[in-house]
Amino acid sequence: MSGPLDGLKVLELAGIGPSPYACMLLADLGANVLRLERGDPDADATVSWDLLNRSRPSVALDMKNEAGRDLVLELCEQAEVLIEGFRPGVTERLGLGPDDVWTRNPRLVYGRMTGYGQDGPLTQSAGHDINYIAISGALWPLGRAGEKPVAPMNLVGDFGGGALFLAFGVLAAVLSARESGEGQVVDAAMVDGSASMLAMTHSFLNMGFWKEERGVNILDSGAHFYEVYETSDHKYVAVGAVEDKFYAELLEGLGLGNVELPAQMDRASWPAMKERFATVFASRTRDEWTSIFATVDACVSPVLSPREAAAHPFNTERDVFTTNDVIQPQPAPRFSKTPGMIQSPPRSPGAGTREGLLNWGIDEQRQASLRAAGAFG
Repeated sequence: MSGPLDGLKVLELAGIGPSPYACMLLADLGANVLRLERGDPDADATVSWDLLNRSRPSVALDMKNEAGRDLVLELCEQAEVLIEGFRPGVTERLGLGPDDVWTRNPRLVYGRMTGYGQDGPLTQSAGHDINYIAISGALWPLGRAGEKPVAPMNLVGDFGGGALFLAFGVLAAVLSARESGEGQVVDAAMVDGSASMLAMTHSFLNMGFWKEERGVNILDSGAHFYEVYETSDHKYVAVGAVEDKFYAELLEGLGLGNVELPAQMDRASWPAMKERFATVFASRTRDEWTSIFATVDACVSPVLSPREAAAHPFNTERDVFTTNDVIQPQPAPRFSKTPGMIQSPPRSPGAGTREGLLNWGIDEQRQASLRAAGAFG
């Protein structure tokens, strides 16, 4: 293992979306994560497509089987963290809730990932990212003037407001448990996390600086200097020239440096200025504009597709992606003394049963008895 979390042992009761991504982040940074899920203990070690499951072994386990449940409780004795992403009450019904595991290890941090949280009127309601960010207020501002809100894929709820807050909360609770000797539940809800990410927006609303109308504000495509423009080759450039000095460089690059124009923050002029900028940007290709702004601080960038990004010179020189076998992002953030790494590629469910359990002290003889008892499904 390699990384700043080397030595941290984590049990993952496999879910989908945010909880495996949080566990991927922990495993990339060196945590010893054991992913427990429905699978085939005899599956071959072919690489799976699901990058969220990289850097840790997958153990086939039937948690409804008594021997399988007891194995989870046994593994909890040596773990510092357990992470689950089921609806509230599921693990309690399995006999694997917080009170159950704390009888074996009172120091264990119990991370729970849901959309609506562990309490409240919506805890048992079905939902996905778009539903959670709709409730938190994060979906409403995303879109252009006069248009409906635009779903930001599942970046704001699942990954931003969910997985990142789960990983942050779990590590904070581990620090507390190491000091106090007591574990606790980390209730990570995507509604809570995405609402927290709106802190600056609420600040602007409180000051009267932001309008709840979409597409009329400084950072939501309302301003001509914070916008995406189409180029002559039907590609795009992103402009974020908010500060005066960057805006001046932007005007110079567009050939408008000596033209009399409205003040940058004259909101009434923004729609007309957007049309003017759009006409200018449409006169050249994306790469031509990239070249023009390459050596000046005007906050102008080419809009790259995910595959283009993997081949972009900045990303290749910084090693943002790896292209060995498949294209995937490298671990983040970076550490100067204890760098993380992709510990292993994702494998088929259950393919890491033998090696994963051996690593956690479950020897071959014990595994044979667990198999006979149906623990592996």
